[in-house]
Order: sequence, then structure tokens, then C-alpha cells
Amino acid sequence: MLQNIDTTNMCSHLQKKLFDEDGAFHQLWLQMQDDPELTAVVRSRQLHIYRNGKKVLVLKGKSEPQIVREDPICDFLDSTKKCVSNCLCSQKRITKSNKTRKR
Repeated sequence: MLQNIDTTNMCSHLQKKLFDEDGAFHQLWLQMQDDPELTAVVRSRQLHIYRNGKKVLVLKGKSEPQIVREDPICDFLDSTKKCVSNCLCSQKRITKSNKTRKR
């Protein structure tokens, strides 16, 4: 189980993705709470996640997550990333159709 994390230096975008119920990483955050082998530290406004002392994942606010080492938590992230990328694709389509209407 993860201990309390000091979020004062965490990127506000990352905080929203982790802690808001509809955030892109919220389900991953909940999964991390139940895994006793995981620890996490905030460094450079990013969340660095470790399993048994070895870094496995870095979550960032505006950038894509960085998978450092294959881990079961990263498999869970892949399903989250697909959802996020699908949402972004649909937003781009809406933006493009709005631009063509304005002309």
C-alpha cells in the first residue's frame, strides 16, 4: 500500500489525471493503492513509481507516461492510454470539422 505522497511539487495537470474520478490515470492510481510492492515519489513535478526499489514508470502531466521497465502496472496503463488517445482523436475530429464550417 502506498504511503502518503507530498503533492505540493506535483504538476497540477498530473494531479487532475491521478486524483479526479474521471482523470486519465485515476484507475491506475487506485490499483497502485492495493499493491504493497509499489512506492512512489514526486520528482521534477512528475510521479516516479518503483516496484521493490526499481523504477518502472514515470507519470507526467502533459507528456506521455514513460515506461522504464515492464511491469504489471504498465499493462494497466496501456489500457488507459488507449482510452486517452481515442478521446484525443475524437477531439481533433471535432476541431477539424469546426474549422471547415467557419470557412
